[in-house]
Amino acid sequence: MAERNLDFDKIVDRRNTRCLKYDFAVERHMPADVLPLWVADMDFETSSYIEDALIERAKHAIYGYSDVKTPYFEILKKWMQKHHDWDIQRKWLIKTPGVVFALAMAVKAYTEPGDAVLIQQPVYYPFSEVIKDNGRNVVSNTLYLGEDNRYHIDLEDFEQKIVENQIKLFLLCNPHNPVGRVWTKEELTRLGDICVKHHVTVVSDEIHEDFVFKGKHQVFANVKKEYEDITVTCTAPSKTFNIASLMISNILIPNSELKRKFKHQMDAAGISQLNVLGLVACEAAYEHGEEWYQAMKTYVKENIEFVKQYVEKQLPGVKMVEHEGTYLVWLDFRERGLSVEELDDKIVNQAKLWLDSGKIFGSCGEGFQRINVACPRKVLEEAMERIKNVVG
Repeated sequence: MAERNLDFDKIVDRRNTRCLKYDFAVERHMPADVLPLWVADMDFETSSYIEDALIERAKHAIYGYSDVKTPYFEILKKWMQKHHDWDIQRKWLIKTPGVVFALAMAVKAYTEPGDAVLIQQPVYYPFSEVIKDNGRNVVSNTLYLGEDNRYHIDLEDFEQKIVENQIKLFLLCNPHNPVGRVWTKEELTRLGDICVKHHVTVVSDEIHEDFVFKGKHQVFANVKKEYEDITVTCTAPSKTFNIASLMISNILIPNSELKRKFKHQMDAAGISQLNVLGLVACEAAYEHGEEWYQAMKTYVKENIEFVKQYVEKQLPGVKMVEHEGTYLVWLDFRERGLSVEELDDKIVNQAKLWLDSGKIFGSCGEGFQRINVACPRKVLEEAMERIKNVVG
């Protein structure tokens, strides 16, 4: 049986499929005819092996409580070993209905109401939400954009924020969304040593680990043996294989006490078995999806290069931040001299584009826009032309 879904130029009409990206513009205060490149799912059909596995399981017509046995873990272990040089153990695994859910469980498990939790803005906005919504306080070790057009970590400030705010928990985004950094082993070592020194638990969101275009993804927990003991690693097939709505994430916690506390919060939230179709899709993805994954990644890499060339040649006063990982590109409009409101108005109401405004990633994101480039090239070309027409 051969992989069938390798035509990434194919435009699939997602409207009227209960699609968050396309069907809820008006409800989310956007023009009805907006072109959406915001939320992080892809406009590509997933691997035909996943499609076939889901259809076959659906034919069974009984969807009762379900879980997984040995093959599921062995397939996951093989993927992690092959792609990330990480030898995981079965006893580390907890399955959750999503990484954001796992972040919330970690906040509740490892901090108390009123505690401060450290993040690195501009960062994926649910980081702040799960902290605030659980009665904790956000502290940011804000990243800075260097002369090399890449974001960097202020390590002196990182340690100072930990000490001054009595930080117990740090949420790491690795690779980083939205700034596109793939943190190096050296950077993670310097961060990790500070966290070990001050007894800080690290929750490492590595959901974009399979989208590295420059450098190499370093699993934080695998950089040093002592990091394993302080780290909760959040992974999922959802970004890699475009199956976000199937609600399956694999959380890996080597430290038995951290795992116990995390599991306690899951029990308190009433979560036990997950969606059987998510479990089936995860197995099919990691066991049979390699060809699709490699082809998709090549296509996305070419899309990233297209945007880079387009911005450099067609959009004076706009920069694309140097991109290393994820399929979410970070565009810098600050040289255009527009206010946040003016920029958003041009993008949304004039260009009729739905991107993610940089302001939602923290105030340090103001003047930026995040664009999802995991779409057919013609769609991306149209989006860039629209930007050119209003700011070019």
